[in-house]
Amino acid sequence: MAGRHRKPTETGRKVARVSAFAAVAAAPLGVVGTAAAAESASSAAPSVERSATWEKLAHCESTGNWDADTGNGFKGGLQFTPSTWKEFGGRQYAPSADQATKSQQIEIAKKVQDEQGWKAWPACTKKLGWR
Repeated sequence: MAGRHRKPTETGRKVARVSAFAAVAAAPLGVVGTAAAAESASSAAPSVERSATWEKLAHCESTGNWDADTGNGFKGGLQFTPSTWKEFGGRQYAPSADQATKSQQIEIAKKVQDEQGWKAWPACTKKLGWR
């Protein structure tokens, strides 16, 4: 078993000391994986009333293409499934989300978000840091 690990170098020791110091210095600020840091990240979710919120989400979901229909079963700028579009009243505007206006899609998205939260768009809201 002897000889399996190399002797630590002075450079390695310096890096370890600097990293440890940075972690200790940052901890009171809530930057290092604390519950407070996690809580502040989840509370950073944007307002559903701002159009910029939906534009950011659409940019992630469909590169901002509000009439997207890529054939993957999700449609519109916010990538609704046909069942979600129907369930939340989207058919009063158009048969599918890709045929509705941006504002109509946002109106339906607000209803979805109110009931399901940001998890209705799991990948993008996680990427955006909204949950």
